[in-house]
Amino acid sequence: MITGALAAALAGIPYARFLGVEAVAGTDDTAILRSSRHLIGNPMLPALHGGSVAGFMELTAIATLMAASTRPHPPRPIDVSVAYLRSGRPVDTFARAQIRKAGRRIAYVHVLAWQTDEAAPIAEMSVHFQLAEESMPTS
Repeated sequence: MITGALAAALAGIPYARFLGVEAVAGTDDTAILRSSRHLIGNPMLPALHGGSVAGFMELTAIATLMAASTRPHPPRPIDVSVAYLRSGRPVDTFARAQIRKAGRRIAYVHVLAWQTDEAAPIAEMSVHFQLAEESMPTS
């Protein structure tokens, strides 16, 4: 992966800016979801909203694929599975995506999200993407 490619891919996604997702400085494979009040789903605990965690992980997967590719269009998710392993506290959250298989039209990506210890993830995601081809219709 090219240095800064993950940061550039995330910078081009408006939803990433809304959530507060950035690439971790000094890495090319780790993203960070900055803690913010608008991400809290349960104020009684408090805990991060599951949708914001899933959105963060999906953005990390998309940006990782975009950073590793020269394709002009972002990939489209076609099958997503999220396992919530523990409650996410309202602190900075990290994620790393691994491209497990990438073909001409389909890619499979696995994402792990954690907070203070990578060995104790809060969620994991498996996602299949349709890779855009210039000759494919956009509808």
